[in-house]
Amino acid sequence: MGKVYFIGAGPGDPELITVKGQRIIREAGLVLYAGSLVPEAVIAEASPEAHIENSASMSLEETNAIMVEYASKGELVARVHTGDPSLYGAVQEQARLLKESSIEYEVIPGVTSACAAAAASSASFTVPNGTQTLIITRMEGRTPVPQSESLEKLAAHGSAMAIYLSAGNPSRIQKELMKGGMGPETPVIIGYRIGWPEEKSVETTLTKLAATAEENGFKRQTIFLILPGKNVETESLLYDSGFTHMFRKGED
Repeated sequence: MGKVYFIGAGPGDPELITVKGQRIIREAGLVLYAGSLVPEAVIAEASPEAHIENSASMSLEETNAIMVEYASKGELVARVHTGDPSLYGAVQEQARLLKESSIEYEVIPGVTSACAAAAASSASFTVPNGTQTLIITRMEGRTPVPQSESLEKLAAHGSAMAIYLSAGNPSRIQKELMKGGMGPETPVIIGYRIGWPEEKSVETTLTKLAATAEENGFKRQTIFLILPGKNVETESLLYDSGFTHMFRKGED
């Protein structure tokens, strides 16, 4: 029997895939990739003998059938997802069906768009003497979100947030975060198609979040980074000459 690898392809930049993920793509007999979000450049190094299939129009049953077909022939299967498979990656149901067919599988992590968007703007989610928590979430849309995880309730923590899959209603994002107690001047970074040639990052504030998204036409493939610690200018103790840790004795 072969093996299926769920590979996190990163946000779009073909260089933001792990070395392991790229190696599996080169070795795979089947490369099944989410073509609606994964650019072809990410799978460009697939073997000329490999069968390459775009899963954008396929159902769960169809993707499972082709993965089982190739793995049963002893082939490696590269199932290539955008970002990181553990975040909104729909991997659980695919893995369940593979288990039912006794097909071995492995997950290879990838760079998620929240980290890529923060890097693109040289931003940090956590800051010394400021927020130490990052909440990754999305707003309710065509699929529900637990009531306890509404943006309004999560905003009450005052921590950094990365809001996925919510570009269709930026005014509601703004309204719910402010109702939850976040200040109107809270720094926000809006990242559009991060990792793609046309990527764009715009810095704004919470009170201007909706207007900024609408002015720039950010309707999809957009992530909202809410960064309450962005303008906090404090220094970490890690490199403070007076701070002692296991690798250095602090100066008296």
